[in-house]
Amino acid sequence: AVVSTQSTGVLVTLIARVADGLPLSASIDNKEQNLQVYHNQAKSLFRKLSPSSPSRCTLESGPMLIHYQIEQGVCFLTICSGSFSKKLAFNYLAELSHEFLENYTSQIDQAHRPYMFIEFETRIGKLMRMYTDSRSPKQLNKINNELADVQRIMVQNIEDVIQRGEQLSVLDTKANNLSMMSQQYKKESHQLNFNAQQWKYVACGVGFVLLFLFLRYWVL
Repeated sequence: AVVSTQSTGVLVTLIARVADGLPLSASIDNKEQNLQVYHNQAKSLFRKLSPSSPSRCTLESGPMLIHYQIEQGVCFLTICSGSFSKKLAFNYLAELSHEFLENYTSQIDQAHRPYMFIEFETRIGKLMRMYTDSRSPKQLNKINNELADVQRIMVQNIEDVIQRGEQLSVLDTKANNLSMMSQQYKKESHQLNFNAQQWKYVACGVGFVLLFLFLRYWVL
């Protein structure tokens, strides 16, 4: 099932414990009936997370974007339409995580069944509507303020993560390794160019000395 491209804004919110992927709370836009495929992808993603996973990440899934943020061992995830502001999505997650942790931090480790904090769904729903409503003063203010630096957040394809069976921490490590290799290559390339330039000067100097000796002893 594919969500209509007319869908906009924050459509699904899921909160889960990173250690074991246990869902703690959730809220779904009731106007949307075709979100189950993305909901299942999000639950599969929870099983791939680990304490070393990137703290913020965006995953592409067809016309949708899955954004998540990890705070204090809890993953706050939202599924949004592809046209919805990435900055706004992470501002939403930041506010969501602040309110949830403010109320439930001391109870998270003791949670023993799925959706133990489902009463928080009411607050999630209000935040979702607040951020989705384009006329909301909060949304307009958040768009205009640089509250979330989203330029450096890793972007992956959700199917790649799920089907390859790699944890996001592994993907993040590979990305960091590629960056380090690129920097090392640039450094070595610069050093080689510098060395080549030095040898050119040495060769010119030797040539000048030989020419001087030739003129000194053979011509003069």
